[in-house]
Amino acid sequence: MVQMTEVVKIRRKVLAEVARLTFTDELNKNNITEMFDHVVKEDGPRYRCCVYKERAILKDRVKFTMAQPLDVGMDQAAADALDGKIADMPIVNIMPEACDQCPIDKFFVTNACRNCVAHNCIASCPKKAINVVHNQAYIDKIKCVECGLCKKSCMYGAIVEINRPCEQACDLGAIKADKDRKAVIDYDKCVQCGGCKVACPFGAITEQSYIVQVIQQLKAGKRVYAMLAPAFVSQFGVKVKPGQVFSALKKAGFHDVWEASFGADIVTLEEGKEFAATVPDKQSFMTTSCCPAFVGLVKKELPNLVDQISTTVSPMVATGKVIKNNDPDAVVVFIGPCLAKKVEARQYPEAIDFVMTFEEIANLLIGAGVNLYEIGETEFETTATRRGNTFAKAGGVTQAVLDAAAKLSPELIIKPHRAEGLQNCKIALQQMEAGKIDANFFEGMACNGGCVGGPGILADLRISNKMVDTFAASSSMEIAPDNQKAVDESKKDLHWHTK
Repeated sequence: MVQMTEVVKIRRKVLAEVARLTFTDELNKNNITEMFDHVVKEDGPRYRCCVYKERAILKDRVKFTMAQPLDVGMDQAAADALDGKIADMPIVNIMPEACDQCPIDKFFVTNACRNCVAHNCIASCPKKAINVVHNQAYIDKIKCVECGLCKKSCMYGAIVEINRPCEQACDLGAIKADKDRKAVIDYDKCVQCGGCKVACPFGAITEQSYIVQVIQQLKAGKRVYAMLAPAFVSQFGVKVKPGQVFSALKKAGFHDVWEASFGADIVTLEEGKEFAATVPDKQSFMTTSCCPAFVGLVKKELPNLVDQISTTVSPMVATGKVIKNNDPDAVVVFIGPCLAKKVEARQYPEAIDFVMTFEEIANLLIGAGVNLYEIGETEFETTATRRGNTFAKAGGVTQAVLDAAAKLSPELIIKPHRAEGLQNCKIALQQMEAGKIDANFFEGMACNGGCVGGPGILADLRISNKMVDTFAASSSMEIAPDNQKAVDESKKDLHWHTK
């Protein structure tokens, strides 16, 4: 399982308790205040200076959990959440009160300094920011411009570079420390992948959650459809069967449960047709469009390559379109490992109403009093192909398209390349554009390992990979053209392409 740190424990306690209070009609200021006593106790454990600081941070966390801004009172925040209101703010946010203990000094002279005669560090510094104090080099932070030349020049390796975990996790340089040593996010660069949230050891970075709004839809008797991302099979324990997950969601109030991997089969068919129609006649290569963080990277960092992105919608959106077409009154909730999907959902309100992570849905079930392990095993057969289910893994999209094309268009010459991690994706695309990589189809995934490595997962990546493979192999259909229902749906005019 994912490492159970104190940050994770607190986050999940809050999610579960907010869910419970919502289900029991007790979500109000008084009960939320009582919740603080359960999560942050007077006698510890203590992670910050005092119980008041702990509770101030907890208050902010609760507001984000209810999808409300920090500048409103708790009463108003709870009332607005129960009314279904969602604050107009970014998905990934920083809790200022929690961000206060990371060092800002990027370069630091350690005790390994020998005060050598050469003083290469002093000689290399363009700002004369290094002096010798008590037989050891010292960096004047007022003069230092953090160029790193001193570190490179020290023959003893006595100067170390210290990066904030959140900064180090961000491949796009979208998060920095301000003059008050607080982390701030530059949303013009940020693609809201959630890497910084996972990296922050103080739990200061969180995301907007719709757990209250979804529960209210369930309690109102709406036909709420859960749509599970392909990685779901590994997330709730190695002994939990897919049928148990479906039954648990229905017991919690969901009207029906669909697999996003069904939409993956539609996407495979559509991307194959799009590739055949555009490469190489209209463009030299085409990229996948399933990962919203990857798409955001191209749009913000490599705008000249935007036209190379596949116009086919993602499996989430494709499945949502099918559900909504079958039931216009459906409320569709995508459940997966990704924070960026919450951003993507805002772009397709006609197909997706809410997005929740596996972590959020697990705690919704706790709040509803549903125990997955107590639910009897039920028969279950996937509605997707083997390749549709392996979309969850890095390389899965590529293999699905290759296999489908081999059957439908064997004359196509597809030369694939793929990368994981935003920086790796950026470098690979630049090399493809320059002709240094001989490929015409590119799969980009923001998270290492693909979706099974996303920031909202519950299970270890290695376990997830094996369980996804095992589950995918259970399908009676191998490739997208074998899924007749997906083939039939793809023929409908449901706007599978964005342009």
